[in-house]
Amino acid sequence: MDMRTEKINPLLVYHQLPPFSEIQPSHVVPAVEALIQHCREGLAQTETSDGAIDWDSLVGREEQLLDELSRAWQPVSHLHNVNATEAWREAYAEAVVMLTDFYTELSQDTDRYRAYQALRQSDQFDRLGPVRQRLIENTLRDFHLAGVDLPADEKQQYRELMRELTELGTRFQQNLQDATEAWDLTFEDPSALAGLPDNELEQCRDRARQVESEGYRITLDFPSYHAVLTYADDRDLREQVYRAYNTRASDQGPHAGQWDNRQILGQILELRQRLARVVGFDNYAHYSLATKMAPDPAAAEGFLRRLADMARPRARDEMQALAAYAGQQGAPLPLQAWDLPYWSEKLRKAEFDVSEDELRPYFPLPRAIEGLMAVSGELFGITFRRRDDVDVWHPDVSFFELLNADGQVQAGLYLDLYARSGKRGGAWMADCRCYLSLADGGVQKPIAFLNCNFGPATPERPSLLSHRDLTTLFHEFGHGLHHMLTRIEHPAIGGISGVEWDAVELPSQFLENWCWERAALDRFAHHIDSGDALPDALLERMLAARHFQSGMFLCRQLEFGLTDLRLHVEVDGGDPAGVERVEQQVRDQVAVVPYPPENRFLNGFAHLFSGGYAAGYYSYLWAEQLAADAFSRFQDEGVMNPETGAAFRREVLEAGGSRPALDSFVAFRGHEPRIEPLLRSYGI
Repeated sequence: MDMRTEKINPLLVYHQLPPFSEIQPSHVVPAVEALIQHCREGLAQTETSDGAIDWDSLVGREEQLLDELSRAWQPVSHLHNVNATEAWREAYAEAVVMLTDFYTELSQDTDRYRAYQALRQSDQFDRLGPVRQRLIENTLRDFHLAGVDLPADEKQQYRELMRELTELGTRFQQNLQDATEAWDLTFEDPSALAGLPDNELEQCRDRARQVESEGYRITLDFPSYHAVLTYADDRDLREQVYRAYNTRASDQGPHAGQWDNRQILGQILELRQRLARVVGFDNYAHYSLATKMAPDPAAAEGFLRRLADMARPRARDEMQALAAYAGQQGAPLPLQAWDLPYWSEKLRKAEFDVSEDELRPYFPLPRAIEGLMAVSGELFGITFRRRDDVDVWHPDVSFFELLNADGQVQAGLYLDLYARSGKRGGAWMADCRCYLSLADGGVQKPIAFLNCNFGPATPERPSLLSHRDLTTLFHEFGHGLHHMLTRIEHPAIGGISGVEWDAVELPSQFLENWCWERAALDRFAHHIDSGDALPDALLERMLAARHFQSGMFLCRQLEFGLTDLRLHVEVDGGDPAGVERVEQQVRDQVAVVPYPPENRFLNGFAHLFSGGYAAGYYSYLWAEQLAADAFSRFQDEGVMNPETGAAFRREVLEAGGSRPALDSFVAFRGHEPRIEPLLRSYGI
């Protein structure tokens, strides 16, 4: 690399933590170009001085070189997600295509493939141990999935398809973000938002302040959307907000056609099918499941349909009960989609005398973070130490070091928890640095980004979480622990990397369980004003309501999973009406809630079309079965039992992708996954 470039481009200089205040969009493309060239030159040298190939000369060198590229790219990808200015978008869009081309080229490199084959077939392989053997086997599998065996013209076709898919996925996400941020409403009089709790009204007022306006502003960021749909008495307003949200990036709604993703998602489906067929699979679902726990799409669909058979009767009963209650209260029938959250919240309050508004004062965000860290510390033998001297990308961001029981720093964690303009919606964890033994003998510690979109603090109060928000925080923290606590010093199989995608959600969904446990809640659930602990009576009512409408929720998840699988089995470019047909057929089979005809949910389904869940959304329920069964051991041995926690840390969190996920699960649980704990968790 050009040392003159290193002096002015922070992405080309090694930093223990990224210098976010120095990184600019103009740095991105030059850095990626230079690092890719550096990788190419370094990877060409795979032999030892005597012409042999060994682990260090092949895999070890590759790990070091690719990590240099990753260290530069991960902060860039993150800044694009949390600060999507036009300059960042352009830089990201250009660089991500370059990276896609490079990694595809790497995975189709015949010489590199033969080198891995030679190492696999050599006497060294048996001496490497199971972890390194797993990495080599995975790499050889991935060579075949990328078409290393194909003739040159078909390899080129695969590369072109990968590039197009990358470009389309980026456009899909950017269209969705533009459509989300383009819509808002501001009211001078708070009476227009009658029904919203005081905390939600204060959030609306703060949103207006953020754009230097007076009054009360609502947007399509999820906290705002959810508050209006759940609490607003004005049915017309609920309908207006529902339609705006569920027609984002489509041919319908207030910005019809402006950022329409329907053609893009159709192109993505077509190109995915072509990609799968190029490398010898019948469809993209079979291609996707080649690296997952489920053996094939039929097994994944069978799992979902088995759950549907048990959940749908309950969901129908829940829907009928909701309609009956709403009708008794004078609601116009039949209920529409924008009525369901509103009347569900009222029915929950009527049946169980508990509401999210009543629970929020017990979950101020700063205290919830402290409690989450205390619970994790007690279970897994760790502590957290805040550092205020770390360079961050926004004043709301905080950084913590994770320390092991001996006081040594194991990892680091960035928290970016509030919704704001320019930030991607939803909640997610991403890696900033991977655990790696460095060439100079040092160790690079894993660093995680944890992102949510909670309502921000106001001048009057900290952010008050709903219980749903609390479970989201615990969920993403579970992903973070999986990344940070790994003991595998190989990025390709450490942390969440190399873990079968339908097991990735195991640690995250597992950790959600402590949001319901008195032993955990006592560590942090205290009223923001009085300081009183969550009362027994309120907790009992909260637990009684835990399975409220669980059948409806489960059917919604089943609808997503089945739609995803069937789209990636059945739909391609030769079937332009296939998307609508699959959507409707799945809804007819599984859904119990009403949909207006202009609903365009798939146009905003980023998990499928710009995330990693294509032909894999079933993973949430597949992994939830693992999580429920794993938690049942804690129920037997004590939910705060440090010995059980140490076993989970050792067998699941530390192991990462170094062995099959099923082996890790069985090592912790003592048997293969059982569905009964999952059914119990839904009250079925």
